[in-house]
Amino acid sequence: MADLDNLKDTKDYHLDVPARNEPFFLKGAGALDWGMQNRLARIFNPRSGRTVMLAIDHGYFLGPTSGLERIDVNIVPLLPYADALMLTRGILRTTIPPSFGRGIVLRASGGPSIRKELSNELIAVDIEDGLRLNVAAMAIQVYIGGEYETQTVNNMTRMVDMANRYGIPTLGVTAVGKDMVRDAQYFRLATRICAELGAQFVKTYYVPNGFETVTASCPVPIVMAGGKKLPELEALTMAFRAVNEGAAGVDMGRNIFQSAAPAAMIQAVQKVVHELMKPEHAYELYQELAQATRDRAGV
Repeated sequence: MADLDNLKDTKDYHLDVPARNEPFFLKGAGALDWGMQNRLARIFNPRSGRTVMLAIDHGYFLGPTSGLERIDVNIVPLLPYADALMLTRGILRTTIPPSFGRGIVLRASGGPSIRKELSNELIAVDIEDGLRLNVAAMAIQVYIGGEYETQTVNNMTRMVDMANRYGIPTLGVTAVGKDMVRDAQYFRLATRICAELGAQFVKTYYVPNGFETVTASCPVPIVMAGGKKLPELEALTMAFRAVNEGAAGVDMGRNIFQSAAPAAMIQAVQKVVHELMKPEHAYELYQELAQATRDRAGV
């Protein structure tokens, strides 16, 4: 029974302070439920409003590609520097320490390997497994203009419906096939379709001409895909341009884990994305950190 003796009179009503309810910091997310906003805040840093996601889901169609041969050796040491991790449930369960407390973006579509038509994907993960894994978002690839465009769009809309029931955001990933165009007009179309059909944020590629029109015309946050491996300075420059042209961060894989110094690279990307450090200064930081690593290893 509650102790009812010696109760103090209430007094701290702060009558001179208006009631506060701060708006959520992410574009297009102000009307989302608390749980969904909370999950998005695991992915996006509330101070900068941006994210550095580390993408390591390539194995679901490529197998053990370069840099991902041993997740435990090559990737786990990078986790302290990632705002969020994009990966498959198999790698999450077998290799990622449960003490990782930041956002998990779970690859939820799949099917064909690199040897087949990539757009022929289906939903490959049940929403209840996402709940069991306590993920921050479910990721579905959409092939606008691909052979199986309608199927992949349907995959995403079904996932949005399922995930909305449990307050889990859906990431729409704008995939491009081998022969599909990559320009601002295409990405305006692809990202807008994902947002219109319910994705709470969208991952897409950077284009040097007109990327700001892609981010401006999409009503939800856009995260830039890292794409193919570039020289470190070029990758840092691309990230800098993307966030300055409206991206809410980056989701980099090969440009980090295939770097000569992955830990140095992801820290340099963090500086670019969250502090808007100029690419040339971030590259100098990368070189300093890489040299320090070599010195510790006695190389």
